[in-house]
Amino acid sequence: NTLNMAKFEKMLVALFICVVVLVGNIVQVDGNFSKSMYLTWGVQHASIMGEDLHLVLDTTSGSAAKSKRSFLFGSIEMLIKLIPGNAAGIVTAYYIEFLGNITGQPYTVNTNIYTQGKGNKEQQFYLWFDPTADFHNYTIHWNPTQIVWYVDGLPIRVFQNYENHGVAYPNKHGMRVYSSLWNADDWATRGGLVKTDWRGAPFIASFHHFRARACKWNGALSINHCASNVPANWWISPLYKQLSYSEKGQLNWVRKNYMIYDYCADSKRFNGQLPPECSKTQL
Repeated sequence: NTLNMAKFEKMLVALFICVVVLVGNIVQVDGNFSKSMYLTWGVQHASIMGEDLHLVLDTTSGSAAKSKRSFLFGSIEMLIKLIPGNAAGIVTAYYIEFLGNITGQPYTVNTNIYTQGKGNKEQQFYLWFDPTADFHNYTIHWNPTQIVWYVDGLPIRVFQNYENHGVAYPNKHGMRVYSSLWNADDWATRGGLVKTDWRGAPFIASFHHFRARACKWNGALSINHCASNVPANWWISPLYKQLSYSEKGQLNWVRKNYMIYDYCADSKRFNGQLPPECSKTQL
């Protein structure tokens, strides 16, 4: 009868969804840090407990953590609360580097792309809020088409895949999630002119609500698997191939008001020969 047919159709839909998820090999990493990440150095004073990770820097050591598994494409997010007060010379890192400053001066947010062991693609920003007063969301969305950095849902940078124009793009190797806190006063603040004031130690950076909705890396087979156009690979959908109209407006607002360095505007650094992607759109 009609009622039984409706139930049967619902069962088929549920089964189809289940099969798609399994085939897609999507990983929703548990928010519990102790299940998804582990400390790699500075274990004597850093800590992982439930939803929280605390990295500590003092005169003996910094500290770091990384994810237990590698990913290729997807979305990685973390809530971070940075070191308050005089954080000059100190770097907090998580796909993004947060360069500390003296009290009253803003943090510098440094973004970069490393492919085939090379970087030199920095863009730097100030933030439009105090990142030490509360937790804020920092998300990296990565797919075969582009990489987008988001701060509290606003895109601050896009790096498009121009591999067919000779620009290296990270799409053939799995990557883990790394977070670290370390002393970099030889370069981090005003090129190393401002040194770390150890009177404020220990310095503590707090991380919360780690989420990875991403494709699990299982070796070379994942190169095609994680980029295949199947429903489970949601990051492949047209919705994520480029920014929306409103997101482009947000990105331009950030660039106009808060960008303080762009490698594509630094012709002197590259002896007048800017990298090839600099002449192409990144929207």
